[in-house]
Amino acid sequence: MYETFSVTGRTALVTGATSGIGAMAAAALAEAGATVHIVARSAADCEEAAAKLPGAVALPADVSTPGDVEALADQVRGPLHILVNNAGMVRENPLGSFTEADWDDVLDLNLKAPFFLTQRLLPALRAGASPHAPATVINVGSVGGLRVGPRQTYSYAASKAGLHQLTKSMARWLAGEHITVNAIAPGFFPSRMTPGDGEAVQAAVSASLPRGRIGRAEDIGGVVRFLASPAAGYMTGTIIPVDGGMSL
Repeated sequence: MYETFSVTGRTALVTGATSGIGAMAAAALAEAGATVHIVARSAADCEEAAAKLPGAVALPADVSTPGDVEALADQVRGPLHILVNNAGMVRENPLGSFTEADWDDVLDLNLKAPFFLTQRLLPALRAGASPHAPATVINVGSVGGLRVGPRQTYSYAASKAGLHQLTKSMARWLAGEHITVNAIAPGFFPSRMTPGDGEAVQAAVSASLPRGRIGRAEDIGGVVRFLASPAAGYMTGTIIPVDGGMSL
């Protein structure tokens, strides 16, 4: 018998897990009893992050690189119950000076990597899937894929909108294998990608939001734990804004 909201004993892999939303998701799962694989480019950062979480495992890899995706998947024998595709980046430039590198670097990490990492981890996810407690893929999209924001981040917006649609496509074809695929669309959370974490910036953003504040770790953690638990076993292909009303 599975406890409805429990992730105890489940195994997770979180990309971009050493900072920002990825670190929030990894901590939420580890503190709830999951064994979490910490994935990021820096081996030192992975080791440091893993040391802070109970039972966490450091697996350094650059998931935008096909060779690293292959090597990473080879280390995850399964069963894998939870995959959080979070690693991402942003480029900001005016339309007239937006370069091909600005486009390709972002699309490779934000959109291409989640697809091919999920593809390579399918055997492990299948091993972790069951009718009563599906394996789950959680893609970290963005409110930037739901609305046009104030910044000229063309490839970022396109990648996140694409990831939302990819989530639905993958959900359609994996549901029969007891693997759910959902996405969260975060708004403003302190991270390396948010422009200026100063109090003035955060206060201005907070004042513009219906909820009157920026995102906190527990906001991400609660949604991730829910989607990773049997409680969300009948949900797939959903895009959940976690944005304090920003997308409204």
